[in-house]
Amino acid sequence: MSDLLPQQHLLLELILMSGDISVPKKDDGSVLFRTLKECEGLRLVTITPSGDDHNTAMVTRLGRKAL
Repeated sequence: MSDLLPQQHLLLELILMSGDISVPKKDDGSVLFRTLKECEGLRLVTITPSGDDHNTAMVTRLGRKAL
């Protein structure tokens, strides 16, 4: 998928290099949250609840192929 935005590409690379990452549940309107939602909408990442105040973000197979 060559039409990834730079911030989407960066986020996918970060998650792949770090493994699954923990992100706060509360959306603060930051670039991180917007990019996470964009990537989730494109099915490049999945976001699953993993605690009272945080979620886990994981790159999907489609996300790996996009890179």
